[in-house]
Amino acid sequence: VQLQASRGGLVQGGGSMRLSCAASGSVFSLNVMGWYRQAPEKQRELVAGITSGGITNYADSVKGRFTISRDNTKNTAYLQMNSLKPEDTAIYYCNIVQYRLGVRREYWGQGTLVTVSS
Repeated sequence: VQLQASRGGLVQGGGSMRLSCAASGSVFSLNVMGWYRQAPEKQRELVAGITSGGITNYADSVKGRFTISRDNTKNTAYLQMNSLKPEDTAIYYCNIVQYRLGVRREYWGQGTLVTVSS
């Protein structure tokens, strides 16, 4: 499985940005797509995840500001980020976890830098 994330960029505090992540290859129907991020000198953390059935979860720090969605016909997940804060600055990584016949497989996309200016 290959994950192709859209390019991040620079945005002013309070602004918005949308990331996308397209999965290709052997994408199984049962999976969870998500976004993680890693800020300088911090550990990678989960930002948001969404199951193939549409169940979502969010980090407390982004609840009410970020929305994850997906289009299963395109094997693509989206992360809409609103009311961005400087502390949202990080490298964002797309992730997919697949389950089939009891086997769990996980894949990562290349990171994309999101910088929020104050």
